[in-house]
Amino acid sequence: MGAMLSRIRGSLAFFCYFLNTLFWVTPILIVSLFKLIPLAMTRKACTYFLDFCASAWISVNGAVEKLLHPIKLTVEGDTQLSTKEWYMVIANHQSWVDILILQRVLNRKIPFLKFFLKQELIFVPVLGLAWWALDFPFMRRYSTAQLKRNPKLRGKDIEITRKACAKFKSKPVSVMNFVEGTRFHPGKHSKQNSPFNHLLKPKAGGMAFALSAMGEHIHKLVNISIYYPGKVPSYWEYISGQVDEVRVHIEVSDIGDELRGDYIKDRQFKIRFQEQLNQIWQQKDQVLTQLAQAENTREEA
Repeated sequence: MGAMLSRIRGSLAFFCYFLNTLFWVTPILIVSLFKLIPLAMTRKACTYFLDFCASAWISVNGAVEKLLHPIKLTVEGDTQLSTKEWYMVIANHQSWVDILILQRVLNRKIPFLKFFLKQELIFVPVLGLAWWALDFPFMRRYSTAQLKRNPKLRGKDIEITRKACAKFKSKPVSVMNFVEGTRFHPGKHSKQNSPFNHLLKPKAGGMAFALSAMGEHIHKLVNISIYYPGKVPSYWEYISGQVDEVRVHIEVSDIGDELRGDYIKDRQFKIRFQEQLNQIWQQKDQVLTQLAQAENTREEA
C-alpha cells in the first residue's frame, strides 16, 4: 500500500511540475526573443521580467513540494542574504535533488541562481531553451586529447565563460558552481583518492574564470553544504515522498584579493587559488562530518 501511495504521489508531483514548467517557460521563451533587439534598455527590462518569471516558477514548485511531498528542511549558519548583492554560490553535489534544495532555500533571498551547465544540456527539450533564455552559462570543456589534436581550442572554454559572465555586470546575480564538476559517488571518490570524507576534489578553473570575468562586481561567496540523513535520494525518491529531512549549512564570506587574478597565465596565483579552495573544501568536509555525527547521535538516542 505504501509503495502504491508513493507512486501516485510521485506521478502527481511530476505532472504538476511539468504543467508549471510549461506555464512559465512559454512567456520566458516569448520575451527572450525581444532580448535579441540590440537596445540596452530593452535587454535589461527583459532580463528583469525573465528573472521574475523564473522566481515565480520556483515558488510554485515549492508550493507543490509542500503540498505533495513535504520535508523537514533545516537551515543553519548565515541566513542574512540580499537580492541586491552579487554572489558566487558553491555547493557539494550529490544528486539532481541538490538543485531543488538550493532553489527552495535561496529563492527570493538572493538574485535568481544562474547555474553553470554543460554545453550538451542546451538540447534538453523545453528546459534547454529556457536555460538559454535565462542566460545560464553553458560550458564546453575540451579533453587533453582534443587539445592535442587542435591546439587552437586551448583557451576557448575560458573565453566562453568570460562572455557568459559579462552579461551579469548590469544586474545583481547569483552565479552557481558545483566545483566538484560531477555528482559524488563512492566509485569516483575512490578513483580520485580524494582526501575528503564526503567530497570529491574541487576543480578551481570554472570558479576562478567566473570571478575574473565578473571583476569587482561579485564580492560575496555563499558556501552551501547539503546533507541528506540516511542516504542520498534520487529525483524520483524525492518527489514521491521518500525523503523525510534535508539539512543545509550556509556560510557567507567576502571574496578577497587572494581569489582574484589570472588563473591561466599566473602560475603562482593558480596554485594559491587551488590552495584556498582546498581549505574551503576541508572546512566543508568537517561541516558534513558534524552533520553526520549529529544524525548518529539522534538515532542512538
